[in-house]
Amino acid sequence: MGEPTGATVEVVRSHLVSAAEEMRAALVRTAFNPVIYEVYDFGISIYDRELRLVAESTGLSRFLGANDYSLRKGVEYVGRENLHRGDVVLLNYPYWNAAHTYDATLFAPVVLPDSDELIGFLCIRAHWMDLGAKDPGYVLDSTDMHQEGIVFPGTKVYSRGEPVHEIHELIRFNSRMPELVIGDLNAQIAALRTGERRMIELFQQFGPPVVDAVIERVIQVAAESARAAVAALPQGSWTAEDWLDDDGVTDTPIRMRVTVTVADGEFTVDFAGSSPAVPGPVNLPLGATIATCRVAFKGVTTPEEQTNAGHFAPLRVRAEPGSLFHAQYPAATFTQWTGTVALELILKALAQGMPDRLAASSGGDVPGFMMVGQHPDTGQLFAVSNNDPVGWGGTPQHDGIGPANHLCQTQARNTPVEVLEAKTGMFFERVEIRTDSGGAGRFRGGCGLRRDIRFATPGEFLTVIKKTKSAPWALAGGVQPEPNQVVVFPGTDREHRVSTKRTSVAVGDRVTLLTAGGGGHGDPGSRDPEAVRRDVAEGYVSAQSARDIYGVIA
Repeated sequence: MGEPTGATVEVVRSHLVSAAEEMRAALVRTAFNPVIYEVYDFGISIYDRELRLVAESTGLSRFLGANDYSLRKGVEYVGRENLHRGDVVLLNYPYWNAAHTYDATLFAPVVLPDSDELIGFLCIRAHWMDLGAKDPGYVLDSTDMHQEGIVFPGTKVYSRGEPVHEIHELIRFNSRMPELVIGDLNAQIAALRTGERRMIELFQQFGPPVVDAVIERVIQVAAESARAAVAALPQGSWTAEDWLDDDGVTDTPIRMRVTVTVADGEFTVDFAGSSPAVPGPVNLPLGATIATCRVAFKGVTTPEEQTNAGHFAPLRVRAEPGSLFHAQYPAATFTQWTGTVALELILKALAQGMPDRLAASSGGDVPGFMMVGQHPDTGQLFAVSNNDPVGWGGTPQHDGIGPANHLCQTQARNTPVEVLEAKTGMFFERVEIRTDSGGAGRFRGGCGLRRDIRFATPGEFLTVIKKTKSAPWALAGGVQPEPNQVVVFPGTDREHRVSTKRTSVAVGDRVTLLTAGGGGHGDPGSRDPEAVRRDVAEGYVSAQSARDIYGVIA
């Protein structure tokens, strides 16, 4: 068969991307858990028969390529010969899953009904709220994997189209919130079945030889595009360091170090020099480290192209086994915020060699919080979370936006206040942009957020932040903003600051969250005075800062 025409290539490629988006719609419409249907804490991918990524849907950007790693591990564990039409496999073993135990990955083979020919695979990972870990909601201080929930290394939850009752019951009886978890399991199944139908329709319409040829061509073109982009980047090697606040078990800061090398047609990210694995749950599985590197790599090479396996052909990732970035059994891995800070660290290294291409730090971290308790109306346990927005860094051409979700999350969203108040015991007294929170510069960083919470019911308030002790970085003479801050019990004799902490709260207690702005880019003295006056008028910059930092009377 000859090469498929350009029109055929585009129709088939678009069909695959559309199928992934339909899977996303099915998941969002049927999920029980707000972190899925509101926040979009999921990753959806379609693969060819060779386990190569051919299409994906919008979701959490740090899941970019994480499904690739877990699918290969899962198929290897189960064995291709043991996968049949209608099977669905559950994998959450963190070192294979490229995430923590609550990011449940389900994958399924796609088989043509008339020939029993395997034509591809579908994969969905989504965050489940409880799966039998030592603590409800989120685990902040585990010291080994077995404290982080029941583990499935690659276990069929559907076999030849029928649910495996014993496994469903095992999941149900190991969750504090079984209705939510089983509901989300079924939502993922529905999304997989949607993708299965669309893939089968495509192969039946065009035939396997044509679709296979298109996939080969699309991946080849993506690889050529990525290689050309790498060749066009400044060549060299750059190193950067940063620190995590702690590991959740001790107060010792944790060193992170990365060297990024662009040379000889390859883009290499090497985490040599970073801390060895630590006792607490901030260790990152290798698959999660690779996924983090892919986000940075895609952003500086082919950001506007739909992603497939070819786009990562020039990328190489190195992390020593047993280190912070290559967790091995039984290292604790539940708190995945290491990847967020690592993404910014990669960009910090690259900015040394290409400051005209990159923005300053975007808040440095994701300020996450959650409340766990018993709902006063239903008597049921609840655990509902939110990741707060930060300011993005100033760029060489314009100010950073903000408040906005951290760049590691892209299409992910915040949990609406209405959902948080209805489903938990939190009442939000104030949510507003923080004046002067963005780093000053020729182009200033975006502003962070202030959120004041009063508790209407007792429970536990969890915060997950790993960068409160060191400021987000600026570029080219810009100013660093203040880091994220959480103040519990403000205005009382119990007032103190926390970062990653589980805090018991009573009715009437309060918490204030202050999220970081973005770093400034360029000398503040060179900022357009009219831009400073607009900032003051719009509340982003105070009149005093305009005078003291920018030398502008507003």
